[in-house]
Amino acid sequence: MSGRVDPFGEAAFLVRWPTDLAGAGAPLAAMAALQSDPPSGLIDLVPAIDSLLVCFDPLIANRDHLAARLADLVAHPPLTAMPVGREVVIPVRYGGDEGPDLHEVAAQSGLSPDEVVALHTGTVQRVLMIGFTPGYPYLGWLPPALHLPRRATPRLAVPAGSVAIAAGMTGIYPTKLPGGWHIIGRTGLRLFNPTADPPTLLQPGDRVRFVREE
Repeated sequence: MSGRVDPFGEAAFLVRWPTDLAGAGAPLAAMAALQSDPPSGLIDLVPAIDSLLVCFDPLIANRDHLAARLADLVAHPPLTAMPVGREVVIPVRYGGDEGPDLHEVAAQSGLSPDEVVALHTGTVQRVLMIGFTPGYPYLGWLPPALHLPRRATPRLAVPAGSVAIAAGMTGIYPTKLPGGWHIIGRTGLRLFNPTADPPTLLQPGDRVRFVREE
């Protein structure tokens, strides 16, 4: 896929990057650039794995000028201007009942369970997007040894706080949900609280460091 800017209704553009630039952080870098120098009429920015939704007030924004600026961000993403983000430490109980797939992940990766945990805790991951359900973070990227496909058979119910990996990313289930990722541990932190401001523990661009909790 080549990068492109497409209208998304009358009050938004969907900006997309090819896989290599998206993997290097182009959506978050573009978000940071637009936040530091917001165009007239900008309302919201919603990053995804390989795209950025740019919402604007059509009565204020100059649509053509905004489209041209976004096209420039597609062609020349400011990868050196990644958002600083917060550093968030998340304690995890790995393996056992909290991480029932840890040994299977180790076997598929050719590692020991402790080596899997060491790789996971030794990699600072960035929140690429919040999606699937309120508060669910997609974090990347994991070392190549931990790049595994989704489970062949999804679970009907994954406990809240479960830390799981698939497709080179880590996800954390904010509530009890169905899911097909490999569960390697669980955290006691609450990922989504509708009465809090903001309601999600993590925000796009945050840097997450996992630590092993005995």
